[in-house]
Amino acid sequence: MSDPSLPEPSVSGRSAAAPTTGASTASATSAASAYGPSQGSAPATIRILLADDHALVRRGVRLILDREPDLEVVAEAGDGAEAIDMARAHEADLAVLDIAMPRLTGLQAARELAALKPGLRILMLTMHDNEQYLFQALKSGACGYVLKSVADRDLVAACRAAMRDEPFLYPGAVTALIRNYLDRVRHGEETSDHILTPREEEVLKLVAEGHSSKEIAEILFISIKTVQRHRANLLQKLGLRDRLELTRYAIRAGLIEP
Repeated sequence: MSDPSLPEPSVSGRSAAAPTTGASTASATSAASAYGPSQGSAPATIRILLADDHALVRRGVRLILDREPDLEVVAEAGDGAEAIDMARAHEADLAVLDIAMPRLTGLQAARELAALKPGLRILMLTMHDNEQYLFQALKSGACGYVLKSVADRDLVAACRAAMRDEPFLYPGAVTALIRNYLDRVRHGEETSDHILTPREEEVLKLVAEGHSSKEIAEILFISIKTVQRHRANLLQKLGLRDRLELTRYAIRAGLIEP
């Protein structure tokens, strides 16, 4: 079950820089810059569905979120099944789910929500610093994994990162992903074939590090259209769907350093 205790939000805690890793660079930003270029038509306020089976935890998380001008909790749920019902009844941009909940767990709910509303971003908010839960969360469609112990510092940044289509992982999670990759290499489960060109690998690395198309174009001295063409080729070659999956691939391929 989830931990009913949650740190009270603190201004100094949330103003601190969020963890910076090769997999993600998520920092608290203003409402005007909360979305990347691909989210130009998104609403100014991020509408959040919050699910946790402890009312006290939900209250603490809501205090953290609602005090931000660009974040608004529009629905609450006490378990995974109720979260799905709330997603049907309310328009939400982002779901923040606890992992251990009755009826349906957060992981089960994440899978259901990903199928029900493909455009809905999903964050896992949990007390479990656990590799198994982390991998299951990513497989379930979550784009971020936030620990409750540092929610007052990381959660706001994670919400904004999710709406920019960027993954948000705490440093230990990135280490776990890399260790998993190295284990697969040792067991011969990873292929050494290079299916990407050197330029495509450069673009992939920069995408995974959170750079926009404009920034990548400036770094590589190419046009934005060329960057976009490389990104489209990457998705097609690798059979992936979005930026989050490209980031996961970059970690598995060893392009992102811890």
